[in-house]
Amino acid sequence: MQNPILEVRDLSVHYRGAPAPAVNKVSFTLGRERLGIVGESGSGKSTVGRALMRLLPTADITASRARFEDVDLLTASEREMLKVRGARMSMILQDPKFSLNPIRRCGDQVAEAYRTHVKCSRAVARAQAIAMLEAVQIRDADRVYALYPHEVSGGMGQRIMIAMMLLTNPDLVIADEPTSALDVTVRLQVLKILDDLVAERGIGLIMISHDLNLVRNFCDRVLIMYAGRVVETLKADELDLAQHPYTRGLIAAQPRIGGSRAPLPVLERDPAWLKETGL
Repeated sequence: MQNPILEVRDLSVHYRGAPAPAVNKVSFTLGRERLGIVGESGSGKSTVGRALMRLLPTADITASRARFEDVDLLTASEREMLKVRGARMSMILQDPKFSLNPIRRCGDQVAEAYRTHVKCSRAVARAQAIAMLEAVQIRDADRVYALYPHEVSGGMGQRIMIAMMLLTNPDLVIADEPTSALDVTVRLQVLKILDDLVAERGIGLIMISHDLNLVRNFCDRVLIMYAGRVVETLKADELDLAQHPYTRGLIAAQPRIGGSRAPLPVLERDPAWLKETGL
């Protein structure tokens, strides 16, 4: 891949005191594309995103290479990361109630994120924040701007978080289950916003999800993670051609409209898979 946005080689993350690494020698490159990372809970997919953002102070992170454009993520100081994190590289977290400050108005938090990275007046930051809230399909954005997090629904809180992370026009967006709290129509609108950023601005997008149908229809490539390692890499439109039994088991466990009414198969794990991951 020529001029990748992100290069990761042999990324491992070991939480202190844990018996085994949460992420074990994960490697991939990211261009100006939509990359999905899929796996069950505990597979390490969210840990990969947080490690790239350097948001794991209680973990030991190692890699032979972890480079984002001109930044070496392994050696960059915290001062350097403050210039990257939120401005050039953003992460949309899954649950807004753990990310939004409960004692500050939602709009002020969005505007503050903008002013942290862009020198401008409060009035300009407010206008930019309201425009982005409208872009993520929040009606009456002026009213929502003044609300506290406990006064908005889970889905609206998620859209506020998405607005906050996209407002600075980052080059890389790591989206950790960004549409999990949204209904179907709003989910499609938010995905279109992310899709337009990739197509129009040429950003890189990492979509972390357990929803195979979402990544199949939205992403360009998919990494399948099991027990901290990537067991298979596929083009998203070739997901049904997966060879690894873990990937095939995830696909088989999906309910299908109009499909058989027989009980869905339960994924049977082979102990050999753990040997493949080195655990």
